[in-house]
Amino acid sequence: MTGPLPSSLDRAAVQRRTVAVLSAGVALGGLGVTIGITVGGLLAREVAGGDAAAGLGQTASVLGAALVAVPLARVSDRRGRRAGLALGYGIAVLGALVVVGAAAVSSLPSLLAGLFLFGAATSSGLQARYAAADLAEPEHRGRALALVVWATTVGSVLGPNLAGPGDDLGRALGLPALGGAFVLSIAVFVVVVLGALLLLRPDPLLLARRLSAATAPAGPPPRSGSGTALRAVWASPGGRLGLTAVVVSHAVMVGLMVMTPVHMGAGHSGAEGTTLRVIGLVISVHVAGMYLFSPVVGWLADRAGRTATVALGGVLLLLASLVAGTAPAGAALQLGAGLFLLGLGWSCGLVAGSTLVTESVTAELRPTAQGATDLLMGLGAALAGAVGGPLLAIGGFGLVAVAAAVLVVPLAAVWAGARGALAGPGR
Repeated sequence: MTGPLPSSLDRAAVQRRTVAVLSAGVALGGLGVTIGITVGGLLAREVAGGDAAAGLGQTASVLGAALVAVPLARVSDRRGRRAGLALGYGIAVLGALVVVGAAAVSSLPSLLAGLFLFGAATSSGLQARYAAADLAEPEHRGRALALVVWATTVGSVLGPNLAGPGDDLGRALGLPALGGAFVLSIAVFVVVVLGALLLLRPDPLLLARRLSAATAPAGPPPRSGSGTALRAVWASPGGRLGLTAVVVSHAVMVGLMVMTPVHMGAGHSGAEGTTLRVIGLVISVHVAGMYLFSPVVGWLADRAGRTATVALGGVLLLLASLVAGTAPAGAALQLGAGLFLLGLGWSCGLVAGSTLVTESVTAELRPTAQGATDLLMGLGAALAGAVGGPLLAIGGFGLVAVAAAVLVVPLAAVWAGARGALAGPGR
């Protein structure tokens, strides 16, 4: 990026444009991702013929999101946010194509491979939140990050409800049941890739670095690996709390959420179309909890403090485990209430935790630290998803909820240790 540096007024205008472009991208991306979340586990169960495979299907997607996070962060570090985001959604297009092919031939290994690649869309959507904070002023960083998270609401709430129409589309195209939903994902991901490449200009990360270098000139920054970046995050109380909040919140959310469609499906044998629509409504309520109130969560993180917001998130996660975990398979209203609380708790942990991680390291280390954080977040969620199927088979959905609640204990311990060190405005 060349040319004169923009004035402070121009920087504000660039930030507004950046947030608008990112918001539109994650709104569409969320549509494609949640279609896959809704039917991915069901498709894996259908291909393999068992509930345990449902957990494997979602785990593959979550694991893909985790493992691609660091390579995408490295691309962003070297080429800017635009290149990293476009690459991630491009990989997801390839994954969705593989899923459609796997559904056609009923191949579980190919299906898991496709869902693994499909997870790159989740990783890109999550990294977009960091891009919104690149040019934000410190006192507005939580709100900027939260606005992009909030934009996912539109697509993510609509996405689960397109599972049924997607199924109809698949049948019209001659695909097996559930395979057609991923055709819709392919279409929206292609649009997001083009939007990132054409509209995310100037690149927010590259511009932020130029502005930083202009106020504090220095030599070329050393390239640091993920281990170094994570150690830098963990070295500060805020970084420790932020990292733990992001990892725990995401693991609890995924552990409960991915098993909910399977739990509900067990109570609706013989009515597949109705089941998909009811499941879609419950997942939509959950996604609304995740994203709809994120601007309020961002405001809370900036005003009441990141620490208080993380604590609120932990309490909500525990309540969600209690409400959802005691719901029978056919209790759609209670499951919807539990998953709404689950989504709201996730939002508090993700927004406040991500802001703490961002603020714990320098601008040069941020992309690597953010990618490494998302890697750990995804690995934790993948583990939660992997054990969800066996736990459901052994002890039912209640056992899944108990395991999710236990995961909040480490967050409470880290929060107690960091509380005193982080006392002060905005913390």
